[in-house]
Amino acid sequence: MTLTILLVDDHPVVRAGCQSLLAEAGLGRVVEAPDVAAALALWRSERPDVVILDLNLPGGIGGRDGGGMEVLRLIRAESPAVPVLIFSMHEDPAIAARALKAGARGYVTKNDAPETLVTAVRCVLAGRVHLDHALARELALMALAPADDPLAVLTQREREILALVGRGLTAAAIAEALGISQKTVANACTQIKDKLGADSTRALIRIAIDHGLAA
Repeated sequence: MTLTILLVDDHPVVRAGCQSLLAEAGLGRVVEAPDVAAALALWRSERPDVVILDLNLPGGIGGRDGGGMEVLRLIRAESPAVPVLIFSMHEDPAIAARALKAGARGYVTKNDAPETLVTAVRCVLAGRVHLDHALARELALMALAPADDPLAVLTQREREILALVGRGLTAAAIAEALGISQKTVANACTQIKDKLGADSTRALIRIAIDHGLAA
């Protein structure tokens, strides 16, 4: 029996690459959708065995613009047994946790090795949950964090960067210390400010000091 895979992504190049990868692995027939409306229409007409779903999708239903999360919720409401695998550009464990809580059975980022997608599809089809080790570790740390810890929303790398910011290091110095680019540091600082509601680097320094990260 041939399996049907619904691939939902708004980038034609990404869909073409995934289509080729899945075909080479012999996983089944792939049908593609570029947006929310097309995804739900194909879902209802094809009744696929597994869904590979991007979270950043154009369009919505009933005036809403819920993207991939809306598709996930509606699919889970209609057929909770069918596995949905999130395939996203986002590496933030908070986003992965939200998707898993909404019913996704796995999470793959677009920075993962190509064969990871094939492994993940096979994993969720077998009834298991797929997470790479690094993401699983981050989710575990989030779950173990005290409920009243305002820093629980940060990833381990974001905590490391916040600690170095608290010690007064520049972006260049942080990049050198962690072996990453200054752009990555700048992007991380923006994410940290958004998560913690900080409006400046000085506010981040104060937060780091108050939570004992700048020692």
